[in-house]
Amino acid sequence: MDLSKFTGTGYSKGRSKLVCALWLAVSSSIFQRWWLPSRARVSILRMFGAQIGEQVLVRHRVRVHWPWKLSIGDDVWIGEGSWILNLEQVSVGSNVCISQNVVLCAGSHKFRSSDFRFDNGPIVVEENSWLAFGCLILRGVTVGAGSLVGASAVVARDLKPGSRVAAAESTVTIAVAKETRPG
Repeated sequence: MDLSKFTGTGYSKGRSKLVCALWLAVSSSIFQRWWLPSRARVSILRMFGAQIGEQVLVRHRVRVHWPWKLSIGDDVWIGEGSWILNLEQVSVGSNVCISQNVVLCAGSHKFRSSDFRFDNGPIVVEENSWLAFGCLILRGVTVGAGSLVGASAVVARDLKPGSRVAAAESTVTIAVAKETRPG
């Protein structure tokens, strides 16, 4: 792997360089740093193209990579310190709780490629799900309706509706979270 060959060729940010630069300036100087009421954060995200439903609470220090690649349903709570790294579309259904320090990472790279090219994929979190403190949802994953992803769990594959996921017992190595089904 030669990282000097990485160019990002073929990736579309979805907006002009000017809009991307404006978002990065607003995001880093105002959106993440200043205390703002949730309504103001939601309004700023909408101004930059995010599709956001009613009664959505976005807490402090939430990071959103590209707002125009984000859709959120009604009655959603996004906790402090969460990061939506949405190089591709991230869709969050209604009645979802995204707890503190959760990462939704829709971007990756092809490790074995000579140019380390992007290997991105959309993320879908279906309605009535809860992503607990510090969990990580990787690119291309759908979290099925009514699922619970436990604190610090890493999810690298789709979860069926009603899934319960707990973090691996080892704090040193977490490969893929174990899915359990009730009863």
